[in-house]
Amino acid sequence: MSWTRWRRAAALVAAAAMAATTVACTSEGQAEPAATGSGGGGEPLTLTIGARVDNNSFDTADLEIGNRIQYWQPVYDTLVRLDADSKPQPNLATEWEYSEDGTVLTLQLRDDVTFTDGAPFDAEAVKANIEHIKAGSGQNQFMVAGIDEVVVVSPTEVELRLSEPVPSLVTYLGWVGGAMASPKALSSGDLATNPVGSGPYVYDAANSQAGTEYRYERNEDYWNAEAFPYDTYVVRPLNDVTPTLNALKTGQIDAALLTPAVADEAKASGITVETRAVAWAGLLIGDREGKKVKELADPRVRQAINLALDRGPMVEFILNGYGEPTTQVFNTSSEAYVESLDAAYPYDPAKAKQLMDQANVDGFTITMPQWDSPWNDLFPVLADQLAEIGVTVEYKQVPPDQAISSVLSGDYPVAFFPLASASAWQDLQTWVTPKAPWNMQGASDPELSKLITAAQNAPQGEQEAAFQAVNQWLVDEAWFAPLFRPDQVFGVGKGTQVQMQAQNAVPSLWLYGPAE
Repeated sequence: MSWTRWRRAAALVAAAAMAATTVACTSEGQAEPAATGSGGGGEPLTLTIGARVDNNSFDTADLEIGNRIQYWQPVYDTLVRLDADSKPQPNLATEWEYSEDGTVLTLQLRDDVTFTDGAPFDAEAVKANIEHIKAGSGQNQFMVAGIDEVVVVSPTEVELRLSEPVPSLVTYLGWVGGAMASPKALSSGDLATNPVGSGPYVYDAANSQAGTEYRYERNEDYWNAEAFPYDTYVVRPLNDVTPTLNALKTGQIDAALLTPAVADEAKASGITVETRAVAWAGLLIGDREGKKVKELADPRVRQAINLALDRGPMVEFILNGYGEPTTQVFNTSSEAYVESLDAAYPYDPAKAKQLMDQANVDGFTITMPQWDSPWNDLFPVLADQLAEIGVTVEYKQVPPDQAISSVLSGDYPVAFFPLASASAWQDLQTWVTPKAPWNMQGASDPELSKLITAAQNAPQGEQEAAFQAVNQWLVDEAWFAPLFRPDQVFGVGKGTQVQMQAQNAVPSLWLYGPAE
């Protein structure tokens, strides 16, 4: 087939953006120039960020990751800090250690931290915060759901007791699971709009306007001030890439998430473009047991589907070159990642047809959801390539705001979707295990379950290899048909530098600094 007819210059967004809500924004004419100083002569420094979505809440039970870390990280310190590779580093917790069976995590805490309302940070505060998040119903409540009991050993030591090992727990403590609010604020009744933490900044509610601009001023008593060079931090929600790019060009904001479609224009205007892949996009073969389409129960058929997909040109023409082809679902910083599995299924329609013949499959039809989105030009490509091996794709149009619910419904044997990839354990609970929401029909396999259990209970030094064994099985059995890892495209204005962060749509606050 000719790839030139599929070429386009349009935005492709990662999974977090696909699920984002529409937000009110500040128009270009309303925004004031960002007051970024040079740092010389004691000039105050301001960092102004353009955010893809508006804030949802400051209540720690309802905090979200992805784009929304930009609103709560200034106020709330976390128990551990995640570096650019999302590896846990000491923060409020200076040390941590698992028990031999992996069911008790003991944290040693700093003894010199105070919340901005004067309350001390200590083990009792950790207990209160984890219990508050666990009692909530926010989408990240799962990060502490495996903690059965929080035991205060001393003011600077706390035990997190688990019913079974949770391999990603320390990482969760660097996200929402470890966000620490003042114990007084937890019961104040207005935490959603009036955050009180021990973080590097204090929310300036008087000079903020929800939906338009959120301002934060330096916490003068912060214990790690040198890690945050800015005196003022500002977040402006912007709901469209065009005003976002214009605000970057004119210096009204210092950094923001962009899209591949405008990356070259941004570069031409002097904006630095940073990229990092944090998601994968491809086919979710939900009907692995053949309940709706019996042919999909045969792994040879699923392997044939993988071999029928020409991933390289998809990256070139659909992603405008901003991404990487892959045949595995785990990101490059995951414990489960295996480099060789990125090319496990090279484009080979002839071999795909041989596998279909071996499976005694003469052809079949699958119904997939389709919705108006930046992925519009990909849908006919998938149909054309699968048709070459005898798989007929019939699309059912669904409203864009029902795309996620349609895929999750389990009504479709196969569906295309982009999904963010985090730690190996979190990903398995999200896509693979029988109760995982993105394992829409609850498919299971005894050998896979055995491999997952082995990874869950493996000693620290052996866990990476155990997760990689799970990945190898998933690729061999073709539980998915991944296409590519689309890049997050992040624009940075003059005077600012940033490191992109693995496993999140946008960088954490401590990864920004003035350009040298």
